[in-house]
Amino acid sequence: MSSDTRIQILLVEDEAVLALDLCDTLEAEGYAVVGPARNGPRALELFGQHRIDILLCDIHIQGPWDGIETARRLLAERPVPVIYLTAMADKDTLDRALTTTPAAYLTKPATTAGLRAAIEVAFHTFARQVAPAPAAESAPLPDRETLSRESILQLDDHVFIKHNYQFVRVPLADILLLAADNTYTTLVTPTRKYALRLSLGAVLERLHFVQLVRIHRSYAVNIQRVEAFSETEATVAGQAVPLGRQYKEAFLQHFHFR
Repeated sequence: MSSDTRIQILLVEDEAVLALDLCDTLEAEGYAVVGPARNGPRALELFGQHRIDILLCDIHIQGPWDGIETARRLLAERPVPVIYLTAMADKDTLDRALTTTPAAYLTKPATTAGLRAAIEVAFHTFARQVAPAPAAESAPLPDRETLSRESILQLDDHVFIKHNYQFVRVPLADILLLAADNTYTTLVTPTRKYALRLSLGAVLERLHFVQLVRIHRSYAVNIQRVEAFSETEATVAGQAVPLGRQYKEAFLQHFHFR
């Protein structure tokens, strides 16, 4: 299983030159490409071997299945966003493609900007669909922070964070702490930091991760990563974080005293 944190795209394309060009384009845009697969059975094999975030599939391909049937069989294994890339734009083909509920339908030749937009919209929409919904009574109305381009998208036990024009996968368990500075919040992992144009409260609300506990008006920590604490501070990965008086009781409730 790949540990690549980039969005992983399974490319199904049987034209060798076009497949190579697409791979180069997608990699240059910051995505990871699985394949290309020249036919449906090979695509199904790769789909079972890798973490796939998006399926980018030509419709007219070699082998026993066309691209639509290939997508149908892959979706039967697990749901992923499907983007069709094809020269076939007739109504019958489009109607068949729509039965698989694709995220996008691009005609060849697709531009780099068109590909990027289709991928980002497909991934963003799919992640929102699978993200746990907040309780109805506490759901806030959309505000400027919610609509910020620095989006946080949750998928199972990972989040994708907007960073340098792409979404980067971060396991929730790897989050060490959050540090707020005015309208920005820094998300800290063992290997890097991510600056989010959101307040600390907005980040905590959107992460849906109960292990993240607010211990100060400007800090939240992963309770599983706390190495030590005193009356006034907690230590996470060697970094001392202030422990505010008003947050201390809630912080201590996470521990079982015997």
